[in-house]
Amino acid sequence: MADSAKLVEAVKAGYSFKGENVKIGVAMLNGEVIAGADIFLPLKTMNRHGLIAGATGTGKTKTLQAISECLSDNSVPVLLMDIKGDLSGIAAAGTVNERITERYQKLGMQYSPFAYPVELLSLSQEPGIRLRATVSEFGPVLLSRILLLNETQASIVAMIFKYCDDNQLPLLDLKDFIKVLQFISNEGKAEIEKSYGKISTASTGTILRKVIELQQHGADIFFGEKSFETDDLLRIADDGRGIISVLRVTDLQDKPKLFSTFMLQLLAELYASCPEEGDLDKPKLVMFIDEAHLIFQEASDALLQQIETIIKLIRSKGIGIFFCTQNPMDVPASILGQLGLKVQHALRAFTAADRKVIKQTAENYPETTFYKVDELITAVGIGEALVTMLNEKGIPTPLVHAMMISPRSRMDVLTDAEIDGIVSKSKLVAKYNKETDSESAYEILNRKIEEATEKAAEREQEPAAARSSRPAKAEKSTLEKMLNSSTTRQIARTATSVVLRGLLGVLGLGGKSRR
Repeated sequence: MADSAKLVEAVKAGYSFKGENVKIGVAMLNGEVIAGADIFLPLKTMNRHGLIAGATGTGKTKTLQAISECLSDNSVPVLLMDIKGDLSGIAAAGTVNERITERYQKLGMQYSPFAYPVELLSLSQEPGIRLRATVSEFGPVLLSRILLLNETQASIVAMIFKYCDDNQLPLLDLKDFIKVLQFISNEGKAEIEKSYGKISTASTGTILRKVIELQQHGADIFFGEKSFETDDLLRIADDGRGIISVLRVTDLQDKPKLFSTFMLQLLAELYASCPEEGDLDKPKLVMFIDEAHLIFQEASDALLQQIETIIKLIRSKGIGIFFCTQNPMDVPASILGQLGLKVQHALRAFTAADRKVIKQTAENYPETTFYKVDELITAVGIGEALVTMLNEKGIPTPLVHAMMISPRSRMDVLTDAEIDGIVSKSKLVAKYNKETDSESAYEILNRKIEEATEKAAEREQEPAAARSSRPAKAEKSTLEKMLNSSTTRQIARTATSVVLRGLLGVLGLGGKSRR
């Protein structure tokens, strides 16, 4: 009993906050919920990022869902990466049953089912608001990463982007990139090499094959117009709740490089487009990345360093990022050290390697006299977790074994009819789901090449005497014609400004060109 009193005292001292906060659970000791030991989460620290980890079936996805609901209730927009397809239910109200009622009695709370304001986003043909980015916005470094190019090939890609920036040739989709690649390998090769240096035909051929392979993986659906504007992730519903954007990426599980590179581009765009905010009373946006190991899988040391850098910097924009994964060791140590909130559900120990991971995980948490962490971490029940976080002064709170709240929305997927209904009512459908194919590099180069070919044919058909009697005049090159044409000069109304791709060394951080 004395230990229970001490735990209540420690929890009240460690989890009492001045600013806005939400209750996420109640501390437990020896398997029993301790009345009065309520665990609160301060909204002010939600831009300090976090980790939600645990073995399959231990409740980490439901914790993610419940925290998202708390944020929405407090007018904080949320972005959920739905890898497994089980988060769409947040748009429908939950149902009451005996287990839920019993849990909430122990938590000292009342369970009230609610549906939440949701936008369903999609990177593919799945129903939802189409999320796209242009090739130019993506940048040469991230594109080279997707294509798995070597240093020489990546430098050619960078040269292509520079050439298109210099000559106002918008790279909107992959067919634009392919057309420029073909142009510098054939008609424009001599002219390009005068200004940008020699290029290897073998390298351009390899790049072309890899772009075609990327198209076969469905990348054409993602690259193009209209580009998704990050401001649409920061919206508040008419009732004052934050809108929860659910990005459905279930078909990208077997394409980790495409998924991770997309994530980096999105983080880069968020960083570039959001102003500095400093310490806010609550975040502007919180992003939850489920199955986070897909981001770090096969990432180079340089790339991991850049992810760490952007994690550090983006919190000053009022944006929090939460990684959800089965094993906390999936997240590199350098990034793990940047995560303020840690919610650790149960881990399983089937092998010696598993036991080693559990020991390492236990050592990452604050020391406690109430629990034997390395033993408890394999014994916590479903919907329970070890919790620690940063308080409003940035100091870690005491580690507690907590019974977590459960979602008030549906803990299951939506039906196809429900999904169609949400998408059809969205205000963003008309903005993003209309197919757009603006004049860009593909059309410009095709037209200029055709014009040059026609004029060359006309000259060949002229009598020799007529050709010799014409005043000598320097014939403009294909490239000069393109640069001087009124059509090319008018491309300024599309994507003509140089994209700021150099920030943070390798990340393509740049604002989008708006027409």
